[in-house]
Amino acid sequence: MGGLGENKMHLFLLFFLFHLAGSSEISGPGVVSGLVGGSLTVQCRYVQKWQSHKKWWCRGAEWNSCRILVKTNGSEQEAQWKNVSIKDNQKNYTFTVTMVKLTKSDADTYWCGIEKYGTDHGAKVKVTINPAPAETKAPPTMTSHHSNARADSINLSILLPLIFGVLLLLLVAASLLALRMMKQQKKGAPAPSRGPLLCKPDPTANRNLSRLLPEEGLHKALLL
Repeated sequence: MGGLGENKMHLFLLFFLFHLAGSSEISGPGVVSGLVGGSLTVQCRYVQKWQSHKKWWCRGAEWNSCRILVKTNGSEQEAQWKNVSIKDNQKNYTFTVTMVKLTKSDADTYWCGIEKYGTDHGAKVKVTINPAPAETKAPPTMTSHHSNARADSINLSILLPLIFGVLLLLLVAASLLALRMMKQQKKGAPAPSRGPLLCKPDPTANRNLSRLLPEEGLHKALLL
């Protein structure tokens, strides 16, 4: 029993020392946070000798059982899986992990890692996701309400006289047109024909006149 316990202790010490050695080969921010619906970026650094090695991003609290989500191919070409991408900058000895469209379920323990012969190097990163701030709309102010009402009243005071003026002009024009048409109708209508006036002689008047005048005077009077 004692030998078995010592072997476990030795394995634990070896793993602890190896983890410390791995941490010196690669480092990360330790803790990063983002908002629901937003994005976050994690930048991990490594030493020069791991420049051309593959880099990966792993999810899981335990180093030996975490699940690799995305991995480079040893170049600077970006690799992506779902909402996670990774890109290596071999000139600066850093690689960047980007997570977009974050949800609450993305909060977990992750690892920046370097693939190598034997056991990989890794650095632990804690990711926290916070709720997005609620958007608030400011209530309408009384000033804007009064200003709108005042603008409406000004518009009405301008439009009403214009409308009445246009209607008055149309009425005057219609009246003038009607008068002109009536005058044209009067000028074009033919005048009523009038025949010569005929006077009917009164026989009693002639008898009276013959009594008063001699025959010759009567003849002249009749001619007149």
